[in-house]
Amino acid sequence: MEHMAWRLKRPLITVSCHDDLTASDLVGRYLVKGGETVWVDGPLTRAVRCGGICYLDEIVEARKDTMVVIHPLADDRRNLPMEKLGQVVEAPPEFCMAISYNPGYQSVLKDLKQSTRQRFVALEFDYPSATLERRIVATESGVSDAIADNLVRFRANDAQPQGQRAGRGCVDAAPGACRKTHRRRGFPRIACKAAVAQAVTDDADMLKAIQELSSSIF
Repeated sequence: MEHMAWRLKRPLITVSCHDDLTASDLVGRYLVKGGETVWVDGPLTRAVRCGGICYLDEIVEARKDTMVVIHPLADDRRNLPMEKLGQVVEAPPEFCMAISYNPGYQSVLKDLKQSTRQRFVALEFDYPSATLERRIVATESGVSDAIADNLVRFRANDAQPQGQRAGRGCVDAAPGACRKTHRRRGFPRIACKAAVAQAVTDDADMLKAIQELSSSIF
């Protein structure tokens, strides 16, 4: 999303969704400042007014009744009703809205509302190919191709059942996997445990299985 905003030369406003997020948090509210009551735009309203990109991260974490506020912006109306002000803000052509979530591990209660899903174009992002992933790990972390190859092999074997988050750990673990390796033979395994295994699960049996995997690779 940051790269897209940079390419399009538009401001990016990111909202991290959570259970306590309300419609007022997105649209705006009246606040008391200096003894006066003033209206303060929320992040969604600011993005609409400036023709920027509003990115709702992990949208399924927000309450479904809160997300209804984005529906007029995400269909052919392209406007934002502001009931507290008695106004309707029209979105300029440059305005863009994007949402994201990780499917597969949330409970049924945190699935994306159907009426919200139908208003968006879906793009699925999976892991890159092993060749490309090795290049990414090596480039982002500065480790050797051999270490990058081992980390990608470790991630690929660790992809089930909670590997959705394990891939990020490859870049985090890479510097530790090569640092002082000649002095401490177990250092790569320590790095994998801290940056990958413990970032994925707290289950003792799964941690043991992941550690056994890292020991067989490093």
